[in-house]
Amino acid sequence: MSEPSLTSLEITTQPGCWRRAAEAAASAAGLPRPGERVAVTGCGTSWFMAQAYAALREASGQGETDAFPASEFPVSRTYDRLVVITRSGTTTEVLDLIAEVRERWEVLAVTADAASPVVRAADEAAVAAWADEESVVQTRFATTALAFLRAGLELTGRLPEGVKRLAEAAADAETAVIEPLPRAVLSAEQWTFLGGGWAYGLAQEAALKMREAAGAWTESYPAMEYRHGPVSITGPGRAAWILGVAPEGLEADVSRTGGVLVSDGGRLDPMADLIRAQRLAVAVAESRGLNPDAPKGLTRSVILNG
Repeated sequence: MSEPSLTSLEITTQPGCWRRAAEAAASAAGLPRPGERVAVTGCGTSWFMAQAYAALREASGQGETDAFPASEFPVSRTYDRLVVITRSGTTTEVLDLIAEVRERWEVLAVTADAASPVVRAADEAAVAAWADEESVVQTRFATTALAFLRAGLELTGRLPEGVKRLAEAAADAETAVIEPLPRAVLSAEQWTFLGGGWAYGLAQEAALKMREAAGAWTESYPAMEYRHGPVSITGPGRAAWILGVAPEGLEADVSRTGGVLVSDGGRLDPMADLIRAQRLAVAVAESRGLNPDAPKGLTRSVILNG
């Protein structure tokens, strides 16, 4: 039997990483304060975590919160604080954005490397070195960054109705790292990930993990938008996976296509359910003879010349 990939091993450490993130948030400087107008940014996986946090913060009533990819940030807008998520702390677009807005807004960087340029560029930095990965593909750092920001929301106000506290999410994550994956989803040829509210960013990330690690055909949509066209892609041998509670009637709509709906009825926290999608990405990659630790064409950080 071959040795498990780095990615698969890193995936299993997430429950402990999230708990440590909650401890870090309790004494962290620079977290958004209730009432501030906040923008959150990143690239790739970090952008999807930014989307999830922005939706969760605004739904909690703690202030207007927007999320943009660093390369498409509308710098003419006005914010009180910019939160940047960057594992390496070296991503060119992120550093360029900070340089452009630093004189106008407070900047908090969430990163994995205390020696990275982003730590020097930001006003405050939260360094989750314990959540860094050896693998190119991000898994535990991304969710740990979101866990840290989510814990900050718990410290300063209430979470939206139906959203679990981080301690409960970490307990769900312990289930997600060991629970068998549905056979139908392992054998599918195409996967569509869905999520509503803050879980939409997680659905985007689930689809990205499948593309990165396994070169798989995946798509992602807001849960209620799926029936406005994208449902046409689903059929026999294809799966739709909902992170969180499925909208009423969705299961019947998927069933009519001949496809499979993967839904746990909201039993797991959506962030924990993302872990199952990460595991699926590794399983599909390995079934195709691919190395999930080093996907084709990817590097740990995108650093542009000149």
